[in-house]
Amino acid sequence: MIIVLKPGHREEDRRQLVHTLRALGLSVHESKGAKRTLIGAIGDEDVLRDLPLASMPGVEQVIPILKPYKLVGREFKPDPTVVDVAGVRVGDRAIQVIAGPCSIEDRQLLLETAHAIREAGATLLRGGAFKPRSSPYAFQGLGEKGLELLAEAREATGLPVVTELMDPRDTVLVAKYADVVQIGARNMHNFRLLKEVGNLTKPVLIKRGLAATLKEWLMSAEYVASQGNHRIILCERGIRTFETATRNTLDVSAVPLLKLETHLPVVVDPSHAAGRYDLVEPLAKAAVAAGADGLMIEVHARPEEALCDGNQSLKPDRFARVVAEVAAVARAVGRDVGERP
Repeated sequence: MIIVLKPGHREEDRRQLVHTLRALGLSVHESKGAKRTLIGAIGDEDVLRDLPLASMPGVEQVIPILKPYKLVGREFKPDPTVVDVAGVRVGDRAIQVIAGPCSIEDRQLLLETAHAIREAGATLLRGGAFKPRSSPYAFQGLGEKGLELLAEAREATGLPVVTELMDPRDTVLVAKYADVVQIGARNMHNFRLLKEVGNLTKPVLIKRGLAATLKEWLMSAEYVASQGNHRIILCERGIRTFETATRNTLDVSAVPLLKLETHLPVVVDPSHAAGRYDLVEPLAKAAVAAGADGLMIEVHARPEEALCDGNQSLKPDRFARVVAEVAAVARAVGRDVGERP
């Protein structure tokens, strides 16, 4: 249930309303927009149905939430959410570029890549310390050593870092080093993991599952929001279809559809969608034209030596050209690319 408060309502009335809802065992979430204050009451529908909410002081309107995703839907929060990551605002006018290697391999390669992407216009650094691989014999990442190297690269470049969390047991460790905690495509339905990151204060980036519908994806975000963490970024990275010419099929239509359904910012990963470095630029342009708030692009100083996903990684000079081309598209749709604090 969404309770819309009257403009100029008394603070005492708002506090009393929240107290009444919580006393009945309901979960209460407040959203203060530019024009209205909304209170989301979530819980037993019978309790909500019997409450005389519309007659309570300060209440202007009571609206039932029809969508299953209560907190991340636009019904609850009409205004777009901007997620601030150490001063980098994801979901604002500027399109943010997250870039870096698929996995952290060694110190020199990471620092070389980090400096190059910063120079080219990236605003966040990505890199995997724990790598979920299809084969148990493939490179699995450096673990905590990789996290330490990411922290060193952040110190050297000023770029906030995005890295993946795979196991609930590593939540405290990853949160210690990361500025954004990433939930990978294979873990989008790991509800225990989603609840764990929902208890963090760090922003969470959720990648779309390999065959997940938009509704399922938004329900995963709802798991995080239901625990109290509303600093959520969605990442479209392509879905599995019958097509084999690309690694996955980038669902460009997901971007404008999500903009209608949710207030959360949406970024696109053209690298994992394509699986080929030569398709990253056109897919990135399409994503920006469709309304994406950011891009996640794999960049490696020497992709031919990469231990993971070298075929889809851009060299720094090509990445710089892609950022310049994407910036032209961004300007055409009334936006900018990259904005550092």
